[in-house]
Amino acid sequence: MAEHKLTVEDLLRSPALQLRLLAGEDGLSRSVSWAHVSELDDPTPWLLGAEVIMTTGLGVPRTAARQRAYLERLDDAGVSALALSAQLHVPPLHPAFFEAAESRGMPVLEVPLAVPFIAIAQEVAAALQEDASHRLGAQLQVFGALRWLASEDLDNATLFKRLERLSGYDVYMCTPQGRALLPGVPVPPALDVLPTEPDAPPTIPGGFVLPVSAPGGPAGFLAAFEREGARPAGLAVVQHIATVAALQVAMSRHEHETLRREGAETLAELLQDVLDPPAARRRLARLGLPLEDESVLLVVRGAPDEALRRALGDLPHLMLRRGDDHYLLGPPELGSAVSALPGVHAGMSRPFPPGESMRLVQREALWAVAHAAESGRALAHYGDDTTGRWLPDDPATLAALVDHVLGEVLAYDKAHDSRLLASVRVWMERNRHTDDAATALHIHPNTLAYRLRRFAALTGRDLSSSSAFAEVWLAIRAARQLGLLGFGP
Repeated sequence: MAEHKLTVEDLLRSPALQLRLLAGEDGLSRSVSWAHVSELDDPTPWLLGAEVIMTTGLGVPRTAARQRAYLERLDDAGVSALALSAQLHVPPLHPAFFEAAESRGMPVLEVPLAVPFIAIAQEVAAALQEDASHRLGAQLQVFGALRWLASEDLDNATLFKRLERLSGYDVYMCTPQGRALLPGVPVPPALDVLPTEPDAPPTIPGGFVLPVSAPGGPAGFLAAFEREGARPAGLAVVQHIATVAALQVAMSRHEHETLRREGAETLAELLQDVLDPPAARRRLARLGLPLEDESVLLVVRGAPDEALRRALGDLPHLMLRRGDDHYLLGPPELGSAVSALPGVHAGMSRPFPPGESMRLVQREALWAVAHAAESGRALAHYGDDTTGRWLPDDPATLAALVDHVLGEVLAYDKAHDSRLLASVRVWMERNRHTDDAATALHIHPNTLAYRLRRFAALTGRDLSSSSAFAEVWLAIRAARQLGLLGFGP
């Protein structure tokens, strides 16, 4: 505890108060911040620490065990001394009570009947008048932090270091889960100081802990510990600091939401290929994406919004939701973060320079996510399929291959709502095992045999021929790469 102007020994030495020490001499150097009357058997939820508790004895228990527990509760709450009125309602005090006071160094004082409690309170108030002026000045200066925010554009670390110097406390902040709440402000060294109940008192050993307000419930908590050699300015100042923290959290959330929406709009424009590279790079730089390293595009399926945001953490990225898919643009490390989520399938394009056209990489990512879903993998990279290595990157060439080999089948499936091409693909993927493919397609083997014959007739290619098989297989992979196929059986 930092040193205050007034101690228990100062009160004991005051001739006007005529106090007598009954026990706890080792605690006479304890500082006193206030004197308060309480007749409750447990006043600790309403205490801030360093008080002298005065009582006529109505709240003092009668049994030895309960008397000891009463004194220990007061001491645990940081009470400086217990003052008992002589000759009123104090029950007989047991040896266990005095032993606890001595072992803990908790001063127990006797107040003569002729001395009213108000006299002790006035003595404390008068002695602490200068300290009260210091606290008021600190409150006003902390309140002035709002002006600093508006005029100096301070970062969090600088702002809260100033508040620490003014308040006499070391300030820490964290989310309810113990993570950093604001960049630049450390988390408490021990999380056991965080309250476990909404109405928990703010007092903790050596300081205070307060919620940082936000819509829907606390955004986190602020812990303030008295700094050795400083003059702590009290709870009101810490409350002001918590208000400043809540304002900073609100501003940070607003800024983050603004950037998130702008990022989604930018990614939509990039996917539509309506931004020229210089304009795209300027936009990406403003949104915090590094331009010196290559980027990737991911398509993610099966990830809830909030879980995906938590997984991405502080990684720079843009995110856009389209239907059930999330499109992510950023560094390759995004893949590792996303693939750790349960039940997720993600596809990653090849790395490309930031700001370049994304027409091709969009197809790569869509191909890769389809491959991930089809193979049951969490993450697939474009090019994982060895067959795809033989295909050109040029979309026009791929489209020509698909039209030349599969054009008639695609037109037939569309006109008749049939599944010739899907059936052939499943049959090929199962190494031409008709029974296995029919089971996967949930059809009879004879039905599959008919579809294979119909496919051969439309394409003019006999699938028992190795060359025809290879040509059809490459055409199917090209159609897949162009996003022309569904991938369910």
